Amino acid sequence: MTTHRVRRPYRLAVAVAATMLLVAACGDGDAPETNTPIPPETESPADDAAAPAPTTTEPSIDGTTVTLITHDSFNLSDGTLEEFTALTGVTVELLEVGDAGTLVAEAILTKAAPLGDVLFGIDNTFLQRGLDAGIFKRYESPALAGVPEDLQIDPRHRVTPVDYGDVCVNYWKDAVPWEPVTLDELTFGEFADQLVVQHPETSSPGLAFLLATIASFGDGWELYWEDLRNNGVTVTAGWEDAYYGEFISGGGDRSMVVSYASSPPAEVIYADPPTDTAPTGVITESCYRQIEFAGILTGTDNEAGARALIDFMLSETWQNDVPLNMFVYPVIESATLPPEFVEHTAVPEDPLMLDPAEIEANRDAWTERWVEIVLR
Repeated sequence: MTTHRVRRPYRLAVAVAATMLLVAACGDGDAPETNTPIPPETESPADDAAAPAPTTTEPSIDGTTVTLITHDSFNLSDGTLEEFTALTGVTVELLEVGDAGTLVAEAILTKAAPLGDVLFGIDNTFLQRGLDAGIFKRYESPALAGVPEDLQIDPRHRVTPVDYGDVCVNYWKDAVPWEPVTLDELTFGEFADQLVVQHPETSSPGLAFLLATIASFGDGWELYWEDLRNNGVTVTAGWEDAYYGEFISGGGDRSMVVSYASSPPAEVIYADPPTDTAPTGVITESCYRQIEFAGILTGTDNEAGARALIDFMLSETWQNDVPLNMFVYPVIESATLPPEFVEHTAVPEDPLMLDPAEIEANRDAWTERWVEIVLR
């Protein structure tokens, strides 16, 4: 996901997205995990009698270090990770590795000798790739009891949902003929030459918006993009080029841009001069949900410390900190949203999503066809 910074007849399917590397895991001899359900283990009474009493004592994690591998948009308030250290005695070292696509590709390539213990930042557009490569160990955090089930899309708990956001078309309220509410309106003549999108092969929100149109229009998505092309849509490589370049917010002349549902509160927070009213709105029908996950990497030598960090990511300390630092939403229901998110954000009631397995199976074909249609 991209974080906001101060100048620093048709009918979807998120970020994330970027490098579109097709990688094979560097094998360590282990067969990759699949989505096949694992049958419950059974034991006979005789086995119980013969086996020694199980021990519940885990090695102390006090004084150990956990390396957290994440994307280059990761940000937390000063003191958040230090609070984790004060609670557990575990020090967190950060290793930032490009965008979400690069992050996943690197984790797959280094599976036999992982660069860290926990990976944070894989989202549902790249999730299946990571699961198929078997880079995560299973762990079901007790704190998941406070997370809605619709965000827990891996029933085997190889990854844990940590935050979510919605990629949506934003519009500059004072520059549109009317405030649009549907994807179809983007093809109307009144909105000609007004929309800027990102390339789905180089941009997470660009891929998310392409998936949104596939989820919304099904087999008609190609016709929809032909209409957008004929209506003057323009394409940039990344989010910043679109939002701070072509879009009105950055001095451009385009009144509509693919961004996030959390962009309006960012406009208020960073406004100069200050304002109490967001100048931008969101087409909620266009929103594609991106869920960000964390997972314990196969091969970690500090699994107990890694589990403790996953648990801490679902604590109120971490969850309350992410909205104003990464402009995403917390996943636990007890989290407290900043007032700017309450007052200026439109959260879609039924966001668009596609199954991660479907995305993995079709992403390359979809993006290649998109290039043929839009950039020919």
